[in-house]
Amino acid sequence: MTYTFSKDFLWGGAISSGQADGGYLEDGKGVDTQSMRYFDPNWNREERNRNRDINMTSERFEQALVAEGDRNYPFRRGIDFYHRYKEDLALFEEMGMNIFRTSIDWSRIYPNGDDERPNEAGIQFYIDLFTECQKRGMKVFATMLHYGIPVNLVTKYGGWKSRKTIDFFEVYARTLFERLGDLVDYWLPFNEINCNRFNPYNGCAVIEDQEENYNQSIFQAGHNQFVANARAIKAAKEILGEPMIGGMIARFTTYPATCKPEDVMQSILDENYKNYFYTDVLARGKYPSYTKRMFDELGITIEVAPGDLELLAENKVNFLSFSYYMSMITSVSPDYEITSGNLLSGMKNPYLETSDWGWQIDPIGLRISLNEMYDRYQLPLFIAENGLGAYDQVEEDGAIHDPYRIDYLEKHLQQMSEAIADGVELLGYTMWGIIDIISCGTIEMSKRYGVIYVDSDDAGNGTLERSKKDSFHWYKEVISTNGESLNR
Repeated sequence: MTYTFSKDFLWGGAISSGQADGGYLEDGKGVDTQSMRYFDPNWNREERNRNRDINMTSERFEQALVAEGDRNYPFRRGIDFYHRYKEDLALFEEMGMNIFRTSIDWSRIYPNGDDERPNEAGIQFYIDLFTECQKRGMKVFATMLHYGIPVNLVTKYGGWKSRKTIDFFEVYARTLFERLGDLVDYWLPFNEINCNRFNPYNGCAVIEDQEENYNQSIFQAGHNQFVANARAIKAAKEILGEPMIGGMIARFTTYPATCKPEDVMQSILDENYKNYFYTDVLARGKYPSYTKRMFDELGITIEVAPGDLELLAENKVNFLSFSYYMSMITSVSPDYEITSGNLLSGMKNPYLETSDWGWQIDPIGLRISLNEMYDRYQLPLFIAENGLGAYDQVEEDGAIHDPYRIDYLEKHLQQMSEAIADGVELLGYTMWGIIDIISCGTIEMSKRYGVIYVDSDDAGNGTLERSKKDSFHWYKEVISTNGESLNR
């Protein structure tokens, strides 16, 4: 196999505002839900693993409302991208990136979410950021909501459980299209929209101990997000014509543990309920037939307002994107070891190696996912996130040797090329996270994804100085040769 990519293939990297920006409460920024997430740098590994699975509690939420500083709230400091973005974009340009994915912080545009007028300083920041991207030859892939929403929308209205949040999101979306529309090439209303089920606090600002019926609240919030997504698409078409505006899920590729028919059936159910339920609504514009049984078994009834279903049908995405980090297996038998993964844990596949955090490394699973999703929807695809979280060691001479990251990325890129040869229409690839940022799952800095090292530890100590890892130079060559270097 000769690995090739189209001449207009987009090579880039991705971060999120909540994990990178910092600039907490600066220039009129409001409080958002990600900045409320607690982390104790003194936790041992067992405590860190246990706490990563705690979504949010009322007690922690109330404590965060009055807490000052960022020692126990790492998303408040990030890596100071807010002040250092020109320095970082210069490194991205040096690497040859032709697309940069980041998110817009809703609370920087509308600090409370329900403000009558947007915060001009927040809008100007994104005008400056995206203009700088254009100057450096990079397209902009903007995510409108990467988990964090203004806290006021949660405390005052109930977050995504309330239909009022749909209205506020539409106002926010229209503002972005009107003020930033000529600077953005690809739009994504929601990051990993299926996260609302698997990490409800991150995904839809639902706190379990506040709910009488947890599942009801989660799926009602999910419906409201589907409607908000459709309203955003409708607004985009009105304001911008026919922009590239897509949908995204966290892709959970699942294999049956055995050829036992029950296991095969379980893998189909897992794929439907974890992945395709969400992309079916986004890309086909309607709830799939299998969700009736799912809702019945969960004992929930979604409140659908008049016009909702018509809105979904008339405002579908024109491309699909997803994050892909790992795969898992499934079985009706409980006798399988459980290992970690993105947003959720799963059964361990004995044929796969795992990362430092227990995520199963499966490059071929990416090719499988691309083929299955393209065959199902026949829409252009975009890999919005893919990367390896690992411990990195800085040598005495300042070098950072990360052959494990290069190996991971190389094998996944090769499988991308295989999928393209299979006939998949793949627009581009934005590696996660192109520069070290606060890990979303574990809230650690020590879980590093970047090809650029940031001098900061889990407690926030360090100079924040940027330095190139070996993988930086490797990725630079991949981009400069448009993937031909993968053949060596």
